[in-house]
Amino acid sequence: MENYNQTSTDFILLGLSPPPKIGHFIFILINFVFLMALIGNLSMILLIFLDTHLHIPMYFLLSQLSLIDLNYISTIVPKMVYDFLYGNKSISFIGCGIQSFFFLTLAGAEALLLTSMAYDRYVAICFPLHYPICMRKRVCVLMITGSWMMGSINSCAHTVYALRIPYCKSRAVNHFFCDVPAMLTLACTDTWVYECTVFLSTTIFLVFPFICIACSYGRVLLAVNRMHSAKGRKKAYSTCSTHLTVVTFYYAPFSYTYLCPRSLRSPTKDKILAVFYTILTPMLNPIIYSLRNKEVMGALTRVIQKIFSVKM
Repeated sequence: MENYNQTSTDFILLGLSPPPKIGHFIFILINFVFLMALIGNLSMILLIFLDTHLHIPMYFLLSQLSLIDLNYISTIVPKMVYDFLYGNKSISFIGCGIQSFFFLTLAGAEALLLTSMAYDRYVAICFPLHYPICMRKRVCVLMITGSWMMGSINSCAHTVYALRIPYCKSRAVNHFFCDVPAMLTLACTDTWVYECTVFLSTTIFLVFPFICIACSYGRVLLAVNRMHSAKGRKKAYSTCSTHLTVVTFYYAPFSYTYLCPRSLRSPTKDKILAVFYTILTPMLNPIIYSLRNKEVMGALTRVIQKIFSVKM
């Protein structure tokens, strides 16, 4: 690795650092994933807004998830693309703080919102008669507002600390974005107290929500198992398994990066794991949660028919 020692306050993002032979392939692949994430999430937001049949709690939460994912991936990938095209890997001290703030805010909000969505499915399948009460509009608004507020408060605390600690002469962050664990390796002071707070917040925002999601889907699968229709059980099992897969892609690598001691991690491993929860998950969410849904496809057909009928 090159020795990026400098006297300015700018950070240097070393990026994914792939071998030269596959660097352009990875660049094209990341751009493709980014484009798919933009199209998928924008489509979901517009579709839910335009079609009144989707104005129900489940899709209200989905629209918020798409909004978070849209901003989430846009916080990371455009800077990566710019660095690759122009070779300018520097990012200002304030710019690094802003990127870190938005990343942590959106990541925390998504983690809590995914828990709310799992609760929505749990109530809808296990307690259908109570669904109109448990998931009324006020409850959904509180869930969404709480997710954003908790995410921003947690993010603000971590970002302020990361910007206040003294850094050594080297400002080379061995990552493709301003991730706090990667930044802490450059600190000139002992950060074990802060690492304990990272452990605590990761447990609150990632471990507990993942346990709640797993338990709720476990109850859902038990309820589905009592169905008389074999076709219905098969469809429900398929839906639950895909949901749990994409949730695991988000929570597992995220939790490992933030919970694992620094001595057991490596920059290469951290960057590979970060690709799952920063780039792949925002692309997979609209596909797994929405585009495989018959109600969503029906709404898409109705919107397209309306557009063509207006033109004619």
